[in-house]
Amino acid sequence: QAAAAAGQVRLAHAYQAALQAHGLTVAQILLTLEDTQQRRRYLNARNTFNTLLNLGAVPVVNENDTVATNEIRYGDNDRLAARVAQMISADCMVLLSDVDGLYTADPGVSADARHIPAVSDISPAIEAMAGGVGSDVGSGGMRTKLMAAKIATAAGCEMWIADGRGLHPLRALDTGARHTRFAAQGNPATARKQWIAGALEPAGRLLVDAGAVRALMQGRSLLPAGVKAVEGRFNRGDAVIVAGPDGIEIGRGLSAYSDADARRISGYKSREIEGLLGYRGRDEMIHRDDLVLHAVGDHARAG
Repeated sequence: QAAAAAGQVRLAHAYQAALQAHGLTVAQILLTLEDTQQRRRYLNARNTFNTLLNLGAVPVVNENDTVATNEIRYGDNDRLAARVAQMISADCMVLLSDVDGLYTADPGVSADARHIPAVSDISPAIEAMAGGVGSDVGSGGMRTKLMAAKIATAAGCEMWIADGRGLHPLRALDTGARHTRFAAQGNPATARKQWIAGALEPAGRLLVDAGAVRALMQGRSLLPAGVKAVEGRFNRGDAVIVAGPDGIEIGRGLSAYSDADARRISGYKSREIEGLLGYRGRDEMIHRDDLVLHAVGDHARAG
């Protein structure tokens, strides 16, 4: 961490020297995992990006290794880049690496490896192609690039993987250099639901009954009466997993209560909240506007 503190100054200076020759102003932004998970910090970071871009500055982004720990960090620039693309509602993200895209196998090992020019859906078969391919140039490997692609494409941002070892790699892409393009998945979700769905480290879990699952599938909010168990430690506004009766995750949302208060009111009617907590809170444990559901299949038919 001390070495990172010294290195960040040198890195920022290098970018400043390189871009100043082109009349561009450089601004350094150092992010941590929590900056993309905690709503207030997420919005603060997004506002900073938007202001800098409106002023014509070029944000140079890196993980803040001076304060990040092994337990609370990205650890790779691929997912960090995807979170930034999501944060600023980018149309396209390009990951430059020492490989010109996704292959059916590691091209450094298998002579039969075939290049994949385009991916419309990141299926289990596509994920299997990532194998253990890593890079000597940057952090992460093909696995983390596919994780980044999931984040970016779900936010309506297409992603390209291209070879960044030569001069002017973006110009090379414009003239047809080989790459892999991951198509954006439909229309972007709202910024709030993008953030909820993409939270990497939910702080807790709410186990709900079959009746609550059916209500959620009908577009309703999660009420305390449908919550059967509360797991983990979290504060009001933190992201939590919502799991069905069998424990399988069906969605994620922002809890209107801390874990302590959630435990006190779980299983009770909303009208009983004030008597249980001593204050009048929200009727919902998770409001439908703060909830993102996955495809739940058999859950909706359970019970």
